[in-house]
Amino acid sequence: MRPAGTRWLSLGLCVALAAMPAAHAAIASCSVAATNVVFGIYTPLQAAALSSAGTISITCTGVRGRNTVTIDLSQGASGNYTTRRLTAGAATLNYNLYQDAANTEIWGNGTGGSTEASVTIRRRTPTATLTVYGAVNARQDPAPGSYTDTITVTVNY
Repeated sequence: MRPAGTRWLSLGLCVALAAMPAAHAAIASCSVAATNVVFGIYTPLQAAALSSAGTISITCTGVRGRNTVTIDLSQGASGNYTTRRLTAGAATLNYNLYQDAANTEIWGNGTGGSTEASVTIRRRTPTATLTVYGAVNARQDPAPGSYTDTITVTVNY
């Protein structure tokens, strides 16, 4: 049971997917799948950030040799990497996505203060799974609602 007068928020993050082959790739094709980063309930003005994690799984076919594959995340509704925003109508809630559990490497495309992830794909190990760490900033006081953002995952091979 929630305390009287406390507002609770349900948060989620949806992921759209894309794969972009290079002109002369040593990989025939790659597919990508992701699990949502679901934050759960956020108590307004809470003292600590609300954290969660999801995964991105990459499976490639027709792999020749050893290949570096890069993984980019889009900016989402905010239009920048330094502060992403979950939205519920006109209301917003600041959050971000990271490559590390310490939340120091903002995951983007290598521009605007973000870093691009990379993995090595080989003929014998043509798959990779990466963890996406998410955190909703502490001490925010948004309106009650269900907040979401859509992030596009782009795999460059």
